[in-house]
Amino acid sequence: MLRQIEGSRAVAEVVSMCRPEVVCAYPISPQTHIIEAVGRKVKSGELAPCEFINVESEFAAMSVSIGASAAGARAYTATASQGLLFMIEAVFNAAGLGLPIVMTLANRAIGAPINIWNDHSDAMAVRDSGWVQLFAETNQDAADLHIQAFRLAEEVSLPVMVCMDGYVLTHAVERVDLPGQQEVDSFLPPYVPRQVLDPSEPVSIGAMVGPEAFEEVRYLAHVRQLQALELIPEVAGEFAEHFGRPAGGFVRPYRTEGAETIVVAMGSVLGTIKDTVDALREKGTAVGVLGITSFRPFPGAALRDGLAGAKRVVVVEKAFSIGFGGVLSTDVAMALTGLSIPVSTVVAGLGGRPIMGKSLAAVFVDADHGRLGELTFLDLRKDLIDKELARMADRRRSGPTAENVLRDAQSVLPSLT
Repeated sequence: MLRQIEGSRAVAEVVSMCRPEVVCAYPISPQTHIIEAVGRKVKSGELAPCEFINVESEFAAMSVSIGASAAGARAYTATASQGLLFMIEAVFNAAGLGLPIVMTLANRAIGAPINIWNDHSDAMAVRDSGWVQLFAETNQDAADLHIQAFRLAEEVSLPVMVCMDGYVLTHAVERVDLPGQQEVDSFLPPYVPRQVLDPSEPVSIGAMVGPEAFEEVRYLAHVRQLQALELIPEVAGEFAEHFGRPAGGFVRPYRTEGAETIVVAMGSVLGTIKDTVDALREKGTAVGVLGITSFRPFPGAALRDGLAGAKRVVVVEKAFSIGFGGVLSTDVAMALTGLSIPVSTVVAGLGGRPIMGKSLAAVFVDADHGRLGELTFLDLRKDLIDKELARMADRRRSGPTAENVLRDAQSVLPSLT
């Protein structure tokens, strides 16, 4: 059924149709609307049987999810940004224990300085935790990926994180095709756990493992990710056949045929990039886009195939490794080992800064003419950088950088009076 609906509400609708038996979360913007909507369904009895557990922190939310999943319940939670960092010990535990929890991550910047707007630094902080990470481009993607996430998690017994851009998607109202309950039920079978705490057949889950076996256990966690790598396209194919629209999978090419420059990105920024590519194509610039849905496990072979015909690759990413550079671009470059295709990193949209088509077009044209360097920060305010560096060089007690830069930035804003 087509509905004009907020992204958070759309996710709440499909998560409820997946029939979770335990939902626990702690409110943190921008995921709060999801949990509020699911909670109302539990309270009204529309989602039953399901226990909604109010917890006192994000760490408790993931800890309760671990306990519920280990006891054999289909478990769901959601978080964002600092909330994800607060639960990080339990995030690693969930993956290490092989528990098929599904979590929505409403992507938001990580402080300090505090920032509540969107980028991908939270997801990147846990990319090595062992969770499957799927990135949504649109709210339709976000809804569809959650249905696939439960199926995928329970098939391979791994937790799955569906990443959707905070505010850009979570608070955007757009048309979403929501399935019916019977459609979801026929695609997602009842949960049958691969491991469960059962008093009639007692086992230990989470035993201490020393040097004699830890490496093997970690390797088997990697094997599970490789199993997920095989299953992701299968689940996406079945989803497309069942629901009549494509969703999920590894990568999505857009106008890559004959493209000399191919842009790689994840999340909602792909919409702006596609519009920019359309405009450049009309002017004769041979550029295309390859969107990544599955970041973990990383689809190296699919990415290599999709980029094999390019003369150059530009990775637009909404996070970066301080002291090093690109995060996603490092994985892309590794996938292209031996192909002699140069990879440039463009860091954009940090802390929710608007990513403008005009700025992207300039970068893509520079790349097409061989003028783009290895690392570029889109629309970086060099005047603010230079002023703070001069201040730091001038005196040792130059003050807190964040406050200094913010004051400088506000001093050049147009007067509101």
